This record gives sequence, structure tokens and C-alpha cells, in this order.
Amino acid sequence: MSRIMVRYKVKPDLAETNAELVRAVYEELHRVRPSHIRYVTFRLDDGVTFVRLYTNDSGDGRNALGELPSFRRFLDGIADRCDEPPASTDVHEIGSYRVFDHED
Repeated sequence: MSRIMVRYKVKPDLAETNAELVRAVYEELHRVRPSHIRYVTFRLDDGVTFVRLYTNDSGDGRNALGELPSFRRFLDGIADRCDEPPASTDVHEIGSYRVFDHED
């Protein structure tokens, strides 16, 4: 199982555009409903910093998120939208409580 956190900061005038692209990814996820990924995106109080957590338990490392047309649209132009580019890191769970165990 892989768990990844990505943090990036967008240009202030493109923050809402970025949020709209993120929402489109979730709309597609809710339609497609891939069972082996868990995904959450947060927008921090500054309004321009985004953090996303991605868990993939497919076993074969297949990136179902990357296969979504909406996610590819999100990635297209991400460098131009950002003041600080995406920084990705693996994360290792110490504990959690009801973070990813609900159905939407």
C-alpha cells in the first residue's frame, strides 16, 4: 500500500480555478468509484495552499487516479498555476480515527 502527501501553493488569482479542477476530479471519482484508492484534498487557511493525501491499495501499484481524464486535466498546467510546485512525499501512518472509513 502506498500513501502519498502532496503540498503545493498556487498563484492567488488561480486558486479558485485550481479548486474547480480539484472538484472535477472528485465528481469523476464519485461516478467511477475506484475501490482501491482513497483520496482527500484540503485547502489551507491562506486560500492558496493545497494538500492532498492519496492512498493506493491496489497491490500492483497501478495509479487509478492518473488514469482519470479529470485528473489529467488538473495536472495540465499545474506548473503555470503554482507559486510553489507540488512537493510529494511518502507518509507512514502512526494512527488514525475515522479519517477514511466513511462512504460519500
